[in-house]
Amino acid sequence: MHFRVIVEVMAVSMADLFRIKFTMGHTNLENIVDLQKNTANIRNICIVAHVDHGKTTLADSLIASNGIISNRLAGKLRYMDSREDEQLRGITMKSSSISLHFTTNNQEYLINMIDSPGHVDFSSEVSTAVRVCDGAVVVVDVVEGVCPQTQAVLRQAWLENIRPVLVINKIDRLIMELKLTPLEAYIHLQKILEQVNAVTGSLFTSKVLEERAEMEETEKPSSDTQSSEHFYDWSAGLEETDDSHLYFAPDQGNVVFGSAIDGWGFRYGSLLKLFLFKHRDPVWGKERVHNCRKRLGPW
Repeated sequence: MHFRVIVEVMAVSMADLFRIKFTMGHTNLENIVDLQKNTANIRNICIVAHVDHGKTTLADSLIASNGIISNRLAGKLRYMDSREDEQLRGITMKSSSISLHFTTNNQEYLINMIDSPGHVDFSSEVSTAVRVCDGAVVVVDVVEGVCPQTQAVLRQAWLENIRPVLVINKIDRLIMELKLTPLEAYIHLQKILEQVNAVTGSLFTSKVLEERAEMEETEKPSSDTQSSEHFYDWSAGLEETDDSHLYFAPDQGNVVFGSAIDGWGFRYGSLLKLFLFKHRDPVWGKERVHNCRKRLGPW
């Protein structure tokens, strides 16, 4: 699996990681007003996670990338927690939204970002936010892993048929607190991905079995004798359905590693590109670099 490349890439220094910032570009009110007229380039995105996994801090970093707040205040200001009780308690209690300017491939987009609560007592706010969004950013603490509310938000995104992106947050804790080696960090990150994909797999299985049950119900034999002798293969639909696009995998581009409090994040392809540019061919050799780029494809 392409994810194994991270074993060697994780040796990149912290100084190099800080070069890969959350970049969306500074903007002004006039640009936002102009973008609102082009509805085709408007996206509604919500940030969902378990409590204290870094949703509001991630939102602060993205807001700072637009020049709305200072980069130094990102993660401390809690800009989206506008209520006094939210600031006092240090948790998000109501969903808050903000419009951000994002440019990619010479295309400008207006991102309506919604920061939703992570506490189970405010789950109704999460379900409401997910219903109005085109996509979801699922944040997971790299140390705590998948928690009960993480499973709940993944299920909510699944039910609303929106495609989530996984952000494994607080990567710096693996280095600064747990002091893991690159290989140990790889194994730990792989376990996090397996936990998240296990939730996705259970949701997919439930959907297939429900559809299978409904189909069998419509084709149910009329006589009781035939019904008693009829056996159902409930696993028949699972092998026939392609579910590879549903799971989170770094090589599919739907997994981001980062540290919201420090304001950096990356997909593993962008980090590998930095690693190859820094060390060039003398370290890995031309043949090894060529094979690696061939496996990764376009960055």
